[in-house]
Amino acid sequence: MPRFLSRLAVAGTAAVLAAGLVTPTTAQAAAKPSARAQGLAWVALGDSYTAGVIEAAGHETAPLDGCARTDASYPEVVRRDLGALVDLRNVSCGGATTENVYATKLSPFGRPLPLLGSDPNAPYPPVPPQIDAVGPATGLITVGIGGNDLGFAGILKDCVELGAASLGRGTPCKEAHDADLPARFAGLGNSYDRMLTALHAKAPSAKVLTVGYPHLVPENAGLCRYGDLLQFATFTTGDLAWARTAILEPLNATIAQRTAAHGDTFVDLYPSTAGHGVCDPDHWVDGVLTSVIPLKYAVVHPNASGQANAAARVEGAVLGG
Repeated sequence: MPRFLSRLAVAGTAAVLAAGLVTPTTAQAAAKPSARAQGLAWVALGDSYTAGVIEAAGHETAPLDGCARTDASYPEVVRRDLGALVDLRNVSCGGATTENVYATKLSPFGRPLPLLGSDPNAPYPPVPPQIDAVGPATGLITVGIGGNDLGFAGILKDCVELGAASLGRGTPCKEAHDADLPARFAGLGNSYDRMLTALHAKAPSAKVLTVGYPHLVPENAGLCRYGDLLQFATFTTGDLAWARTAILEPLNATIAQRTAAHGDTFVDLYPSTAGHGVCDPDHWVDGVLTSVIPLKYAVVHPNASGQANAAARVEGAVLGG
């Protein structure tokens, strides 16, 4: 049995014993903190797709440090599902890059309010590199990261603006950014390697799960309505198809390749989210906005349903070996 699974088994057995087999004479001792079973030490790392961030992914959880972790994000869902089997430290943070995982501090932006300004509690103090939460006793690491290394948010903004200027015609965003992508992907791959190397060095016995990104754009980009703020706003149809095949799918492929090279496990969200992208009726990712009235931003992020699906996939990978 893999070491991390044996820890889960021990924690599960201890939890059962504590719940059902404690005699009256030992009940008080079992209730003491020193006697509580400790679950598998799990650290959740990542960007906004892990942290949750948007209102459609739940309420913010403590500490309120600007990283905007939410109670419906997949780490928190898995925490509730597995209970005493895991001891989670969730340090994911909106806006994080791979370097913010293994090397550099991040100044988080909280929950910005589009059209109305920034988070009223901003600015927030910088948060330390996420790897600081990892140690020799860590038995499980999950990390969902990479989109910000490619500058996905900036590309999204440019595509909306360029699509508006072109009145929905052509592929103006592809023309502006396509030539830059090889260098961006090369940088992501190199930084992803450094991140995984650093994580293994700090937690040699940990199982590492990398988490990919879900379907955002349907296979038929024509399903998306031009100008709809609940979808991709003024993205052109051609640019949506380009974003799927030239950015999102290669992003998942890059993560999968680098993960395999380090002997780690890739949790692929893409197949399970087909038919649940932004423009699908049963969408697990919200578009530029979650709602217009009241105004709730999403900036193309998973809602609670998308986070629940990610939780199921991660949980399966944790329990499956």
